[in-house]
Amino acid sequence: MFFIEDIWPLLHLNRFGSKTRLFAESLFQTVTDSMTNASCQSSELEVCRDESAALKLKLIAIASILLAGLAGIAIPLIGKHRKFLRTDGSLFVAAKAFAAGVILATGFVHMLSGGNDALTDPCLPKYPWSKFPFSGFFAMIASLVTLLVDFVGTQYYERKQGLAKGSMEEQGSVGSVEPDSESAIVPIVEAKDWNGGKVFGEEEGGGMHIVGMHAHAAHHRHSHPHGQDGCDGLVRSRGHEHDHGHGHSHGHGHGHGHSHGHGHEHGLGGGDDDSGVRHVVVSQILELGIVSHSVIIGLSLGVSQSPCTIRPLIAALSFHQFFEGFALGGCISQAQFKTLSTTIMACFFVITTPAGIGIGTAIASFYNPYSPAALVIEGILDSLSAGILVYMALVDLIAADFLSKRMSCNFRLQVASYFMLFLGAGLMASLAIWA
Repeated sequence: MFFIEDIWPLLHLNRFGSKTRLFAESLFQTVTDSMTNASCQSSELEVCRDESAALKLKLIAIASILLAGLAGIAIPLIGKHRKFLRTDGSLFVAAKAFAAGVILATGFVHMLSGGNDALTDPCLPKYPWSKFPFSGFFAMIASLVTLLVDFVGTQYYERKQGLAKGSMEEQGSVGSVEPDSESAIVPIVEAKDWNGGKVFGEEEGGGMHIVGMHAHAAHHRHSHPHGQDGCDGLVRSRGHEHDHGHGHSHGHGHGHGHSHGHGHEHGLGGGDDDSGVRHVVVSQILELGIVSHSVIIGLSLGVSQSPCTIRPLIAALSFHQFFEGFALGGCISQAQFKTLSTTIMACFFVITTPAGIGIGTAIASFYNPYSPAALVIEGILDSLSAGILVYMALVDLIAADFLSKRMSCNFRLQVASYFMLFLGAGLMASLAIWA
């Protein structure tokens, strides 16, 4: 007890607590003062200020960006029914690599640097905005949160799909015959009077559910070759699938020594179920990242009254919107959403940037984009968007395609995809010279 009384004055706990409170209050007051509505206008932009000319350019920008986004997202959604634009074709993979490069450059070169410029603007006090790299910190936080959302979303859809598959398999096992052979593929054609007047096992589009197909695929999954043999088997499998079509059910006389190409993928990034779940999650997170920064760039263009700023942005944003739409449309197409969901996601992407421009134009008369509060909000949102876009481009677009078996087994596709990736990133990065 005497020992504690002796060392208590040395700890200065009361003084430490008071200093902590003073520091917290000072920090809060500093941040609050830094976000006041004080004006801080750039004299260079005032020279090029012309509200009537800016309004005309904004209307042109709305039409141009709207058409570019519509064309970009419509090509993969409509083209999936065309042979040369199918999502499993080499042309689509190369074009998607170009779009991934555009998104990557948008995150690193445009959004992250824009966030850093806003948070280190001379209009903001040096403390705390110039004492810590807030732009990189917020981008890092956004990337980690996106990773968490990606993981949780994938787990949720996998569990949901697993429950649905289990109920379907239980339903399919009713009425199945005792399998005494390896194939045991028996179409069920009785009991038409129940289940809505359809044959038991009949799919919505009129196709037949073949009992035992999953067991047949699982039985032969262990025999798939690896390495160069895997690539050779992949080529033979794709050729065999092309010759026989996708709807052919080999119900009898089926040998087991050849590579199987009957509608299930081997070496193309996992099974259909797993890849479908990934595409569902990726498309939704990618749209979130694209929409978040589309609102920001739309507002930035809308509040500007300088034709010198708006002119280069029209071409840059149209180019950027087209290829972002292409990448998003490809992910939506691969996710195989219902028509209503696909239409909603596509329309939401197409109208976001034009809507941001319209809102910015409406508030341009009283909104000061150079006020400290506006700079802080813009910088934080730009940084968060950069983190989301960089994560999505590297993890879910580039790595997913470039590390797949299909890419490693096709040298021409490797060369074309890497060339398109660097070309897209280089072109989008070079636009930072003008916009």
